Amino acid sequence: MTMHHMSTEMKACIDNCLACYRECLSMAMGHCLELGGEHTKPQHFKLMMACAEICRTSAHFMLIGSEHHKHVCRECAEICGQCAEDCERIGDMQSCVDACRRCADSCRKMAA
Repeated sequence: MTMHHMSTEMKACIDNCLACYRECLSMAMGHCLELGGEHTKPQHFKLMMACAEICRTSAHFMLIGSEHHKHVCRECAEICGQCAEDCERIGDMQSCVDACRRCADSCRKMAA
């Protein structure tokens, strides 16, 4: 499946995954590490790293046209949902919450 044969929905999902990857990684490495406290508790920090990585992997699977992207996207939607909740709970991370929710929504559609 070449890029121009890809559905508009899939292209949007790839963009959302890459945006979420960028957001989670840069926010964890910048904002969270600088603030410390709740922001660097292992459970939260590991979740952000897991979220960034599954988003990158989902985008990769869709870009290479793997039929396994549905499974990866399903997992990505779940992790993004958890990450959004946790970032919202901690607070002062709205851009991350928004990126995670957008990614979760489009990944759910891809997994369907």
